[in-house]
Amino acid sequence: MIRSIAVRCWIALASLQVTIVALVLLMALVVLCTLAQTDLGTLGAVNTYMRSFLVMRQVQGLPFRVPLFPGGALVGLVLVANLSAALVRRFEFNPRKFGLWVVHAGLILLVAGEFVTGAFQVDTRMTIEEGQTVNYLESYHQMELAVSDVTDPAHTEEYGVPDSKLRAGAVVPLPGTPITLKVKRYFVNAVLAPRAAGDPPSPADRGVGAQVKITEAPPATSDKEVNAASVLVEPVAGGQSYGTWLVSTVLGAPQSFVHEGRTYLLSMRARRYYLPYAVTLKKFSHDSYAGTDIPKNFSSLVHLSNPARGEERDVLIYMNQPLRYDGKAFYQASYGKGDTLSVLQVVANPGWLLPYLSCALITLGLLLHFGITLFNAIKRREKEAS
Repeated sequence: MIRSIAVRCWIALASLQVTIVALVLLMALVVLCTLAQTDLGTLGAVNTYMRSFLVMRQVQGLPFRVPLFPGGALVGLVLVANLSAALVRRFEFNPRKFGLWVVHAGLILLVAGEFVTGAFQVDTRMTIEEGQTVNYLESYHQMELAVSDVTDPAHTEEYGVPDSKLRAGAVVPLPGTPITLKVKRYFVNAVLAPRAAGDPPSPADRGVGAQVKITEAPPATSDKEVNAASVLVEPVAGGQSYGTWLVSTVLGAPQSFVHEGRTYLLSMRARRYYLPYAVTLKKFSHDSYAGTDIPKNFSSLVHLSNPARGEERDVLIYMNQPLRYDGKAFYQASYGKGDTLSVLQVVANPGWLLPYLSCALITLGLLLHFGITLFNAIKRREKEAS
């Protein structure tokens, strides 16, 4: 009985009907994801519809979210299982089917590549001005509280606390320093405004935050909106409290305190990932179509310096021609400040070759299949004619 049920499930899994249903669901998810970008933004829509196992929604009146639709990860997993089962079940040592085996392998690799991308790809950016040297990347979505020791103007020591550690009540010691940070509250997004006469006292009692009214806001979803990440934090050193500070990405004023003759700056910024090499922007070029402001091409001439490897070389990065180095791809993404600032999108994706390999396999499989079919048809006609 159990064996019979298992055989039926195996046959059903390998059926063409499952393939068609999975492909229809994927097309529906693409449409839904495209429409959802208006409210959720590109990344939010992709994570909700394409990189989740179930599309969850909050239903009014229920304290929890309910699944409304299978997500792209679940449909993709079913499609991989279906193609793998079909390949194994219909496997024959027949040269005439070799092209179809290659096509199936390419499709499996294509879906598997998306799983690898969703799980391991990291997108960051490098913002650099002409003449500037940068040795770090910045996250698009993660933030950090930076504490900088600026006592020595020639050498600044920086300590970053990721936003994942900035939860209310957290106590974060900074290694190598006498400073411990006590987190009062963290806001993913907030609205800051000058305090009016009737407003309650600010929770911050030091710096410009003492004169600011802070209101929590829902996280930004549109691609054109940016979260105003803010934190209320109390630095403590040597048993002495230095008060509660409001640190935010929208506060331009420097926030600093002095402990035992050393000056420390507090700032909120995009999380940084430091590199073992440095990039210097030598020249940025921006070309437009004649008579218009439409960008035709923009490129960055950078100098790559990696003393550990003994590398010193110039590289031109332009549209559709990235710099691939140390497992990362540096793409020309944007520019600013009167064409003196370049923004490079930096992508670290260990599975970046998989889509190319899968497309090559699918193309090769189709060529083999139709080529073998054509060859057999010609041979059959010649035999019939003779």
